[in-house]
Amino acid sequence: MQHGPVVRRRKLGAELRALRTSAGITSGEAARLVGWHQSKVSRIETGTSGAKPADVRLLLDAYGVTDEQLRGLLVMLAHSEDAGGRNHWWHAYRGVLPPTYRDFISLESQAAAMRTLETTVVPGLLQTPEYARAVTRAAVDGMPAERLDTLVEVRLARQDVLRGEPPLELSAVLDEAVLRRVVGGPGVMSRQLTRLVEAAQLPHVRIQVLPFAAGAHIGVTGPFVIFSFSSTSDLDVVVLDHLTSSLHLERKEDLEAYTEAFNALLIHALSPEDSLDFIAATAAGA
Repeated sequence: MQHGPVVRRRKLGAELRALRTSAGITSGEAARLVGWHQSKVSRIETGTSGAKPADVRLLLDAYGVTDEQLRGLLVMLAHSEDAGGRNHWWHAYRGVLPPTYRDFISLESQAAAMRTLETTVVPGLLQTPEYARAVTRAAVDGMPAERLDTLVEVRLARQDVLRGEPPLELSAVLDEAVLRRVVGGPGVMSRQLTRLVEAAQLPHVRIQVLPFAAGAHIGVTGPFVIFSFSSTSDLDVVVLDHLTSSLHLERKEDLEAYTEAFNALLIHALSPEDSLDFIAATAAGA
């Protein structure tokens, strides 16, 4: 388990090493092609040190990589401001957002798909402004109004990924507790449930409810997110969110375990159609 920036460096290095090998170029030859010392290539490939966006482009040119989507993704991993995507709008909030949250937003912004299990609250991408405000206020007691406003603003800005071209493919499994827990009062909760019903009808959003009747399930260990990227599954990552930090899992066996867990949850959850009816009925009674 590693924090996000370390994961990105290691993933970037592993992908660059694979591309170099595929091109039939040794690390020494790569260094000569771009005018570096061989040790710099080795440090980048092992994730010991980071790579600048310009460095990544030089290496990709040397390896003959022309796939623009892959190039953009790898440059994104190097924290490029001019990589493809949404231009890292969250950098404007550096003074407010902790590094782990900025890293999460970075992954979310560039991912092609997101699978998430939520056991307590509605996923941030599906929250209404008033629900987001109530959740954020409850998470940090005594938060200054200005900081609260900023965090809610960020939460809502994140939702742009669902309106992008192409939009993020979102698959969410919600424990019934998410629907039953009254956040912000009955009115706020009713409108939030209505929002879920609307979102569930979007072609790129799939919501399934895990009812109490399903009993104990693998999700009782806590919520998690799986990010998938279109260019290569080697960049997929699992994020476990904690109160003060996030942990990222990148090992193949971890990804397989969480993918199997999510698939098992889909089996125990209500179908998307039945989930939509369940949410609508809960909203009617809220």
